[in-house]
Order: sequence, then C-alpha cells, then structure tokens
Amino acid sequence: MAAVLHGDVGVTLDVDITPASDEANLDRLARALHSLHARIRAEGVPDGLPFDCSREFLHNLGPDAVLNLTTRAGDLDLAFVPVGTKGFDDLRRDAVAIEVSGTRVLVASLADVIRSKGAADREKDRQALPRLRRLAERRR
Repeated sequence: MAAVLHGDVGVTLDVDITPASDEANLDRLARALHSLHARIRAEGVPDGLPFDCSREFLHNLGPDAVLNLTTRAGDLDLAFVPVGTKGFDDLRRDAVAIEVSGTRVLVASLADVIRSKGAADREKDRQALPRLRRLAERRR
C-alpha cells in the first residue's frame, strides 16, 4: 500500500504495517486488532483462524515473525522487521506523513519500499521493482 500511496499503479489487496514494539504501542495495536476482528489468514478458511491478539502475544512474537491477517477492514500483514530493514525505527527515519481518509499516517519512503522489495526477492516484487524505480526517478 505504501507504493500505491507514493503513486505506484500496481494493485495491492492488503496493507503491510511495521509497528513500534514498545509496550504502549503493543497495547494500542492489540486493541485495534481486536476491534477489527483480526484473524489469521489461512488457505481454505475464508474467515481466518482466531488468535490471541493481546499485547503479550504480540510481545512474544520473534522479530522475524509475520502475521498475515484478515480483518473486517481487509487483509493486513504485520511484520516487526520486514525483510531488508531493521524494523520500525529504521523505516520511521525516512517515512513520510500522508493523509488517508482524514488521518495522518506515516508511510515508508519509496526508497525503503524499493529496498525491502529488493531484499524480499519474490516474483511479484521483482516485477514491481522496475516500475517503482522509474517512479523514484521521476520524483527526483
């Protein structure tokens, strides 16, 4: 979604977030996930699988853990340390504030999106990278 908010024409069906891992933020995140009726996405389980979306659960996830969730607002992927990054503080350094439906949201910079997609090296990312690099060039 960050790439789209920066002007990419690619199609995305989910939102990826990298939360700060301090206890206060984990409390807020747990409450938000609960209010969104978050469930773990699983093939063959359209409504997803229930999980303990508590601060304690989130705190105990390893830094490499990724939660692929389904919510009443759509799909959400949560990664504390996305591939190619060092996590929230790393991404926050160059993040840009973008207003989305009246709410100010910090979004990873286009350069950081490109860095992460390059490190992930998935087929869909390899296809998107030339387009994202052209977008970055046009913005310079």
